[in-house]
Parts: sequence; structure tokens; C-alpha cells
Amino acid sequence: MKTLHTKEEGLKNRSFSKAMPMKILVIEDEFSVRFGISCTLEGAGYKVMSAENGIEGIKLFEKVHFDIVITDLKLPGADGIEVLKSVRNISHDAGVIVITAFADVKTAVEAMKEGAYDYISKPFDPAELLIVLDRFIKHRGLELENIRLKEEVKDKKQFERIIGISPVMQTIFEKISVIAKTDSSVMIYGESGTGKELVANAIHNLSPRKDNPFIKINCAAIPETLLESELFGHEKGAFTGAAQRRKGKFESADGGTIFFDEVGDMPLSLQAKLLRVLESHTFERLGGNESLTVDVRTICATRKNLKDEVKADKFREDLYYRVNVLPVTLPPLRERKEDIPLLAEHFIEVFSKKAGKTNLTLSPAAMDRIMTYEYPGNVRELRHAIEMAVTYCSGNIIGFNCLPAELKGNGIDKSDDILTREDISLTERVRALEREIIANTLEETSGRKKEAAKKLKISRETLWRKLKEHGFPMSTPDLED
Repeated sequence: MKTLHTKEEGLKNRSFSKAMPMKILVIEDEFSVRFGISCTLEGAGYKVMSAENGIEGIKLFEKVHFDIVITDLKLPGADGIEVLKSVRNISHDAGVIVITAFADVKTAVEAMKEGAYDYISKPFDPAELLIVLDRFIKHRGLELENIRLKEEVKDKKQFERIIGISPVMQTIFEKISVIAKTDSSVMIYGESGTGKELVANAIHNLSPRKDNPFIKINCAAIPETLLESELFGHEKGAFTGAAQRRKGKFESADGGTIFFDEVGDMPLSLQAKLLRVLESHTFERLGGNESLTVDVRTICATRKNLKDEVKADKFREDLYYRVNVLPVTLPPLRERKEDIPLLAEHFIEVFSKKAGKTNLTLSPAAMDRIMTYEYPGNVRELRHAIEMAVTYCSGNIIGFNCLPAELKGNGIDKSDDILTREDISLTERVRALEREIIANTLEETSGRKKEAAKKLKISRETLWRKLKEHGFPMSTPDLED
């Protein structure tokens, strides 16, 4: 049963927060009803077009994108059910509300089974129609939010926090805080794996747009033939396989932020079209003539030197100045090695939980190696290395041999090099060597302290004291384990 609402309730619940006014197509053969509905909707701030029969309405819908279709069930030419099926075939985004006489309520219910959002029985108060429209807008908003949240969950494959105590990263954090408050275009530079997407996430989440969509597109991962359709959407029949109208990334990002990862790989043919959108905030879908207006903030990222790309005529100079308003350069991991222990600790915690392991720590040899390695893959490579090491280690110690082959180099544990190092004292060398021997023994015994003490030919009490002295993770002091 439909719930009746008063005019006051309808006005109270209405909301007009969309940056792009919703477009509504009214299909009604009675002029007075069609005219009355159109005036009511236009007065409420909607963009309205109308048709006097089903065939005319279907043809109009094929040419123009409408968010909602309001159609009578009884129409000359093509009835409301045919209109509904045609709309659903052309675009799944549009909502359909049917108007019916009291005697045809059964037919209206069948229309809802075919995909109509709701129906209204004649005669009806204009406020009732506005209430139904308001419900549809809120319903569609929830659907879009659900899609956005699913995208966020799907994208959470990397760590969610940017981690770093180095001075260079502290400067980056300060920059992000300032940049996030503005609405200017941002360009993030950095090698692959340095965390450019994390910075983009942080800028959006700290910005006034944080409650609106954050849409990501990887310019290097999408074929050139599909990239234009991804950005701007397409109309039905725009190309082979375009079975229905589809929104693009810009349209989906309206009111929020759009992130172009690896923008330096965007084809020159599309760079001009991107520049036009950034300057005018308008675009057309592929195969369409309708001009759409959007309100988006742009964040770009690249591993390339765009100045060199401009000189090589691979990147438009005018686009470079448009997207490079607020540049942020992320350092490679090899230039902020003081962050490696913190990052390693974070990854060990993340992956040990997934593996059901506790109290894991890196052996001195393993720590020494992850500190001296150059990381061509940056933080992403460190993350994968720790994930592998946690998976293969036994006991509480992640030893040198648990590390990936790339980090181990020739596979030889060079912990005895510490005996010949000239930068540390004899006491420090002895202490480091003792810790290494204990760590290797615990690795051999899978962390069983009783067995390790026996192999080391010391008492269990002495081993426990040595573990505390060398900073090994301490569990309950059960000397029988």
C-alpha cells in the first residue's frame, strides 16, 4: 500500500543538494496533466522536457540523458510498459515513475516488477509527486554511496596509513595538510611504489570534499581505445559493444575528487580533451551531443618527469601547467632509510595477524639487510618482502634466510662481517654477535627457548636474561617452552 503524505511533509523532506539539476522526462497524452506536472517540477528546480506519446518519449530518451522518466501507463503509440522496457534497455541509471488511474493499479504493480521505481494514482497532489521524487533521489544516493564504499574496500590492498618519521616525510605531511584545504589541482611525483595513491587518498580525506566520491583511474592500465569512454562515458551505440548508455569517471566524481594515476602515460589525443574539461568543467559523452557540467577536483600522479615529457612532445605544455599547480614529490625509500624499521614493524604486525602468528621480530642479519638494500620497488617492495618473510618464518624470529632472493643477494648471511667493521667498538661488536648467535639458535629451534638454551650450553634463566638485554619480544616467562 502507498503511504499518503501531506503537502507540508513533502516540502519539509525535499532536498536540492546536487551540483547538476536532475533532468526529468514527462510522458503524458493529456495536455493539462502534462503541463501541470512540468510546471510543478520546474518550480521545484528540476530540468523538464515532455512528450505527448510513448513513441515520441522513447525517441527523446534515446537522444537526451534523463535521470527520471515520469510516464502515464495508458498512452497512444507505445504504452507505459513499452516505455519502461525501452528506458531500462537504454540505461539502467534512470528511474521510472508511472502514473495510473485507480482502476489500473494492478498494471502499475506489474510495471514495478519490470523495474519501475514507484507509481502514483490519478488524481494526485503535486506534493505527493515531489515526495516520490525525493525518495528516489535519496534511494539513488544510497546506491551510489554503497558502490563507492565497495570500491574503497576493494581498493584497500595496501596499508592505509602513510608511515614515516624522517624529516622529508614530516615535510610531506605538512604539505598535505595545507594542500587538502584548497581546491587547486595537485600533481604527485614519485617512483613506482612510493605511495602516490596513499597521498591522493589523504588529500581527499582531509578536504571539504571528503564526503563526496573519490574516483580513481589508472591511465597506464586502460587501453587507449577504452580510456575516452572510461573518462567521459558513452551513449548507446557509440561503438561496437556499447549496448547501453554509461556514465564516465568525471560524471561519477561530480562534487568530489578524480585521481589520475600515471597521467604521464595518457595519450596525446586525450590530453587535449582532458584540458578542455579542466578549464570549462564541461564535456560530452562519447557518441553524444549533450554538454554536461561537473564540479570536480583533480589530483594527478606520475613516475615520469613531465618537464622532460613536454620537451619530448609527449605531454602537452598547456596541460602541464594546468595540472602542476600544487606539486608534491615523494622521495624513494632509499632516501629515507630511517623510516624502514617503522615500516617493517608495521608490515610485520599486519601480516602476522593474517598468518595467526605473534611476537615476530627480525633477526639482526635480516634487519641489517633490509636497511642496506636499495629497494627499486620502494615501499611496495618492502611490504611484499615482509609479507613473504612472515609467511615462511618459523618461530618468533624472522631470519635472513626468510627474506626474498632479491634482498638476500647471493644468499649468504654475512653477519660475521660485523667483526671487521671499523665504525663500532669491540664491546658493540661482541654484543651484536651475541645477539646474532641467540637469534640464529632461536630460529633453528623454532623459538623453543628450552631447546635453544641447551644448544647454547647456558641455563634457561641466563637465556631469559639475555633475551631481555637484547630487546627480543618478551612473552610470559615460561622457561619450560
